[in-house]
Amino acid sequence: MKAFRGLAAALAGLLMLLPAVAGAIEIKEITTPLGIKAWLVEDKSTPVVALSFSFSGGTATDPAGQSGITDLMAGLLTDGAGSLDAQAFRQRQEDAAASLGFAASFDRLTGSLRVLSANRDEGFELLRLALTEPRFAPDMVSQRRAQTIASLNQAAQRPGSVAGRTLMETLFAGHAYARDPDGTPEGLAAATPDLLKKRAAELLLRNGLIVAAVGDIDEAELARQLDRSFGLLPTGNPPALPPQWVPPTKPRVVVVERPVPQSSALMALPGIERDDPLWYAAVVMNHVLGGGGQQSRLFNEVREKRGLAYSVSSGLRTYKRAALLVMSTGSANERIAEALEVIRAEMGRMRNDGVTEAELTDAKTYLTGALALSLDSSASIAGLLHSMQIDGLSPDHLTRRAALIAAVTLDDVRKIARHLLRDEALTTVVVGKPAGVTQEP
Repeated sequence: MKAFRGLAAALAGLLMLLPAVAGAIEIKEITTPLGIKAWLVEDKSTPVVALSFSFSGGTATDPAGQSGITDLMAGLLTDGAGSLDAQAFRQRQEDAAASLGFAASFDRLTGSLRVLSANRDEGFELLRLALTEPRFAPDMVSQRRAQTIASLNQAAQRPGSVAGRTLMETLFAGHAYARDPDGTPEGLAAATPDLLKKRAAELLLRNGLIVAAVGDIDEAELARQLDRSFGLLPTGNPPALPPQWVPPTKPRVVVVERPVPQSSALMALPGIERDDPLWYAAVVMNHVLGGGGQQSRLFNEVREKRGLAYSVSSGLRTYKRAALLVMSTGSANERIAEALEVIRAEMGRMRNDGVTEAELTDAKTYLTGALALSLDSSASIAGLLHSMQIDGLSPDHLTRRAALIAAVTLDDVRKIARHLLRDEALTTVVVGKPAGVTQEP
């Protein structure tokens, strides 16, 4: 804790810097002639433009029998477009010093572009091609499918991956979030080039598009480039989101046996929505409990005092239709039961007593200063602006964030701890040969 106090003291200096950093990040809201909305932060200090964007609808809206098609489609968008095959498309990116990529989450299809400002015409042209003229060539579809299936097979052999998938299948049984975003071999086998094109057409719409740009580009030029890249996409209605998740109301323990010397464990509770007034109280609570790395209670109690695990942590997860608080650890089979008991005891201590004044102060200092440390590139700032828009935050949130964290009280943390850390809602998944851990349906 003494070492952390030194770090906290160093970060305290950033508290004075952060308002200046946030103030320097002037967010401009622009609307292009074609009606595309975007947030822009101009930064002439480096000759780079970074774009972060996404479309509404992700893997949770995969059509029936086509599990994994959205993730597969996202990877294929840069495997050739227009007259360029996959190799030629990659070469054009290299020649332009551009980096373009796509990925899929439960709720959104995301993308990013980073290009030297001198080559932005070429970078945005490659983006246009990927969005409007993807090839989905049969050979690349087969190659990507084989890679994904091989990855699924490998994940099925890793206890940590098995624990993660089992947790989601258990918590979200009957809900779209229970499905593996990477899909299944059967679903991937059904993903023909024609179905991939159909899936792209369902998701690549201007309605539901979110865009953030940072770098050496002004409002007029960004508007021109966005209309050029996204303007040919149709409007329309994105796929409907899945229904709101109904959290479990009783505890459950799931054991998946694997012949390994160390068990992997995940413990999950219903979490808190991003727009909840107690969000930052939950962030502080999580930081003290297990999100603060080596300074957290779980690290101190599970690893430092007892040597039960190499790593232990907690984290908040938010989705459009659900939220979780997840704790993770791994321990020798003969000691995993004790590790889980210590974690439950720390949950109870947090629920009953909250945090101390010193823990509250240290957590606030760290969480406020850490934002300034994370904004170290145009891409990182673009990603932050993009996530702010997804979360429904206003552009002035950066200037208000420090005050929101500072306003968290001991009572706020106690309140959210009592709300979240409920044993009766705890789901535990253990993968290995855990001694002393039995399945509880």
